[in-house]
Amino acid sequence: MLTILGFVMIATFLVLIMLKKMSPIAALVLIPALFCVFVGKGAHLGDYVIDGVSSLAPTAAMLMFAIVYFGVMIDVGLFDPIVRGILRFCRADPMRIVVGTALLAAIVSLDGDGSTTFMITVSAMYPLYKRLKMSLVVMTGVAAMANGVMNTLPWGGPTARAATALKLDAGDIFVPMIPALLVGLLGVVVLAYVLGLRERRRLGVLTLDEALVKEKAEETETVLVGAGGGTGTASGKHTTATGGTDADAEDDDDFQGLDPNRPTLRPRLYWFNALLTVALLTSMIMELLPIPVLFLLGAALALSVNFPHIPDQKARLAAHADNVLNVSGMVFAAAVFTGVLQGTGMVDHMAEWMVDVIPEGMGPHMALVTGLLSLPLTYFMSNDGFYFGVLPVLAEAGAAHGVSPLEMARASLVGQPLHMSSPLVPAVYVLVGMARVEFGDHTRFVVKWAALICLLILAAGILFGII
Repeated sequence: MLTILGFVMIATFLVLIMLKKMSPIAALVLIPALFCVFVGKGAHLGDYVIDGVSSLAPTAAMLMFAIVYFGVMIDVGLFDPIVRGILRFCRADPMRIVVGTALLAAIVSLDGDGSTTFMITVSAMYPLYKRLKMSLVVMTGVAAMANGVMNTLPWGGPTARAATALKLDAGDIFVPMIPALLVGLLGVVVLAYVLGLRERRRLGVLTLDEALVKEKAEETETVLVGAGGGTGTASGKHTTATGGTDADAEDDDDFQGLDPNRPTLRPRLYWFNALLTVALLTSMIMELLPIPVLFLLGAALALSVNFPHIPDQKARLAAHADNVLNVSGMVFAAAVFTGVLQGTGMVDHMAEWMVDVIPEGMGPHMALVTGLLSLPLTYFMSNDGFYFGVLPVLAEAGAAHGVSPLEMARASLVGQPLHMSSPLVPAVYVLVGMARVEFGDHTRFVVKWAALICLLILAAGILFGII
């Protein structure tokens, strides 16, 4: 009976959030609470939730302060020279432009927010694609895949969800996965190179002035710039359809991914912020301190040094409050779902059923099975549904065959390059909307390539003994 109720609870949760009848946070809280009462254990709901919240508090803290830290780094201009450098590297060579798109999306993805990544990437690269008449689905596809690989960062969402669902440390999941993820990122860059060569053969290499002459008509467009939730600012700068400004069509500075005049810039503190970020990421990889502690210290130091006045600090915190509240709220809401699933014994009964139906020969290879399943499952359902509803069941089934939860958690990250183009991901609509690409065109282009990158990560994980 508990097996059936467990699957019904997960199915109800998935259907409601996929049909957008409930928000993920509301569904994570109300659905399990209702089923907890239905199975006759409503009196223990409080215990289940408190146990879940206690175990998830470090994960929530990590996400909160990581968002604040990288949001501040975007605010103060840490990534501005990188954006300008990539744009200068691109010039008017289609191959360089596509590779530059992959590199820019990967770098900006460090803030862990897909919408911010796509806003910065598209606002920087769209004028070049438009001027040279390059395929815009190449831009959206490459950006989505690069962001999908980087989305596995502990503060990006999936890793935190996997850690939350299986009650593991996010660092223990992510750090060993770095070699496989680097292979995946290299795969995205190589694919961008190949796609860029194809665009180069189709279009040739033009100077920006030659491309301007070839334009049949000019239209004035406003390209949204700024980091969205990261900077809280946008520029009203107008660019033509060819990507240049009225002042100087050849000037590389006309192609800005971030507002160069925003008041939060701190150019005198650039090297301090760069060294602080390098030190933070190095400490995380070396596991000198728990990741939540590192980001807590980093965020406090970044705010204090860059914005010494209290009102300015409050303004920066307020600018990123939406992202912080949404993500941390999701984590604490998940405590109800995972707590009820575990506390009532549903997950144990469901795992036993899965162990029975999975062929005996596949049991020891549950990590591989999970990696393969992550492609379609994370595409056709939200990360919340997969990590909170499906992964715990797969992990229990894997444990019965001696597969560790850490291996299962790492394997579950494999499908992220494909997931970032899922119709259930809000950020993808920011991407195709700003790029003026039909979602169907984007999907037809990206699915095969994203699946290839996912399989590359899975193969690398197996080869390195990570999965």
